[in-house]
Amino acid sequence: MTDTSTRGQEGQESAPETGQGVYLYGIVPADVQVSDEARGVGDPSAAVTIVRHGEIGALVSELVLGRPLGTPDDLLAHERLLDATAAEVPVLPIRFGAVVTSVEAVVEELLAPNHDDFRTALEELEGRAEYVVKARYVEQAVLREVLEEQSEAARLREEVRRLPEDASREARIQLGELVNGAISAKREADTQALLEALEPVCVLTSVREPTHEQDAAHIALLVEVDRQEDLEEVLNRFAEQWEGRVQIRLLGPLAAYDFIVTPEG
Repeated sequence: MTDTSTRGQEGQESAPETGQGVYLYGIVPADVQVSDEARGVGDPSAAVTIVRHGEIGALVSELVLGRPLGTPDDLLAHERLLDATAAEVPVLPIRFGAVVTSVEAVVEELLAPNHDDFRTALEELEGRAEYVVKARYVEQAVLREVLEEQSEAARLREEVRRLPEDASREARIQLGELVNGAISAKREADTQALLEALEPVCVLTSVREPTHEQDAAHIALLVEVDRQEDLEEVLNRFAEQWEGRVQIRLLGPLAAYDFIVTPEG
């Protein structure tokens, strides 16, 4: 069961109690209804609700003012709520940690001044979600490729093997630089090959910075949800082509963090 349920008729606005801070998650269409089981950051008993204004609404929950934020559990709860919502309805994610003092502030500072822009962005996200492709080289396989393709790297590898550790320090540094440079070049080429194959099934693409020295590709995609099978078909083709060389993971559907992020509140 997802955290945000379905579209429906606008109900009575449910708001955090007076005296509590208001934690912001994202912007959704006003006709979205929230599951009674939805929970966010902070107090596990604090339900997630919607503050509505016109045709849009903000996903919020109560938060004790002054409570420190930033634990892994807080970040996970924030992302889990937004990703579950994105699987069902369009949502504009707000950056983690956004807190305002009252429901009135949500309307006056966020929803009212940005109403038309948010509504337009939500319309553009209708039926779409973010997916992330993470591809990582198999260490021994990519190292073997580099040694086969670069004679200098192979020579340095043999030198490192022959010499004592102290005497091979310079060779190890040079070998590391050669290998890292070669992997960077491979990453650029493999990322471009993936992008060219994925673009026909995507609305937008965004190349992320690598998170690991052996990353082969790290790409965020905005995709029509009903084209997920087409996306998976492309990635399965690459998985077969790169078997034993690169491992590929697909994450999603997710909130469109890489494509639309609202003001921080």
